[in-house]
Amino acid sequence: MSAVLRLEKITKRFGSLVANDGVSLSLARGEVLALLGENGAGKTTLMNILFGHYVADEGQVEVEGKALPPGAPHAAIAAGIGMVHQHFTLADNLTVLDNVVLGTESLWRPWQGRAAARSRLAAMASDFGLSVDPDDLVGDLSVGERQRVEILKALYRDARILIMDEPTAVLTPQEAESLFDTLRRLVERGLSIIFISHKLNEILAISDRVMVLRRGKIVHEMPTESADRHILAEAMVGRAVTRPKADPMEPGQPVLSMTAVSLRPSAGGVALKDVNLKIRAHEVVGIAGVSGNGQVQLAELISGLSRPDSGTLTLFGEIIQQPSPAKVVGLGVGRIPEDRHAEGVIGEMSIWENMISEDLRAKPISNRGLIDHGAARARTEDQIERFDVRCPGPNAETRLLSGGNMQKLILARALSREPGLVLANQPARGLDEGAIAYVHGQLLAARERGAGVLLITEDLEELLALSDRVAVIYHGRLSASLDAKTVSPRELGLMMAGHDPNEDTSGARGSENGGAAA
Repeated sequence: MSAVLRLEKITKRFGSLVANDGVSLSLARGEVLALLGENGAGKTTLMNILFGHYVADEGQVEVEGKALPPGAPHAAIAAGIGMVHQHFTLADNLTVLDNVVLGTESLWRPWQGRAAARSRLAAMASDFGLSVDPDDLVGDLSVGERQRVEILKALYRDARILIMDEPTAVLTPQEAESLFDTLRRLVERGLSIIFISHKLNEILAISDRVMVLRRGKIVHEMPTESADRHILAEAMVGRAVTRPKADPMEPGQPVLSMTAVSLRPSAGGVALKDVNLKIRAHEVVGIAGVSGNGQVQLAELISGLSRPDSGTLTLFGEIIQQPSPAKVVGLGVGRIPEDRHAEGVIGEMSIWENMISEDLRAKPISNRGLIDHGAARARTEDQIERFDVRCPGPNAETRLLSGGNMQKLILARALSREPGLVLANQPARGLDEGAIAYVHGQLLAARERGAGVLLITEDLEELLALSDRVAVIYHGRLSASLDAKTVSPRELGLMMAGHDPNEDTSGARGSENGGAAA
């Protein structure tokens, strides 16, 4: 097959850090090339060079045999390159339709073809199973809905080469398979894809060839038909990797109870309706659901960012009348938010400042109201090493971290305090296989110490591996709990789409949990 894309000896440095070190790759017409690598390996940097966001220090990019001008995204788009970014590049104050068509129409055109654009967008959304309302403001969308807009935005431009950076992170298995079916049809018509994902089952299902980056260099390349999960995981991190699984434990006393909790919808949000939830010590309760069905509102209640309109919220035996972030953190809640950029860290602050941000009044960080900078940096350095946060040091700005390393920083801050309740909202999103295994081990270690864990994730493999009980949230309603050891991904997927699994397959029934469904 003829090569439509070549990267020749690409090198990119950020100060003393070599992000890409002489990387060369080619992409054939109609080929799906999977690009794997641990966090900080240089994958996103390489793709940003290809798309024109960064300029390589050495090397060049060729599309259809012609050199691509460096640092020119418009030239990349004109050459037929589309990119679905890992971190969103959307305008929050514009609608979905405006975001998708932005830049596709001439400024000198006397009218806008909005009717045709709307029709085309609706057809594409239907084909890909990516439902979005063209008139919704992007700023009102959930993380998952924004990801769908990113995918549609790239495909709307008739890309011949498509870079997909974690495109299925917020899709159900059925939606992901629907997307893969569409991609296969497009590949048959000549579309070429670079597919970046940490989900090894997806890599094996969709790609033709796999390349592995480690510390900025290509260390492994092979046809997908010769690969398996263990080979790929070991190539990524340089050692054998096994994800931990939860061993049976006897649950203890409740650490969180929600009884008939309802919450009116905010702008663009979903109402919670009579939610009953109980989490006990020594157990992990998993929440499955397509993004935008009430997970954000549920997490905000437990984080102290909102209060119920009706019902009762109880933490560690105390009814919470006036919730606040300081209140719940003080009681012993460790928070891992879904959106690490908007809610997890302040990018312009240093790594050590973000690390201590929830312990400003605690010793030894604070002494008579003043921050002990030495103690703060010492603690940060310890957690950087413990959680393998790859960074220049505690004084570096947090915004310079890769997405995965930023997530590790948040995990270190939340779990190092040994909380009694861990709110883990997408805790492994964007992490490499080795980091996922470590994070899962830390969550299970918290469970073993006596913490209760609320795990919110769209990754059903993660959900079933870690949870003792699982429930599905759909349009703001939480189902009765299911035994994680007997329920199937198919059953959960059907429930996530609003269907009764008992109409399609026999399976686990909801269980009683002391009068409160979870």
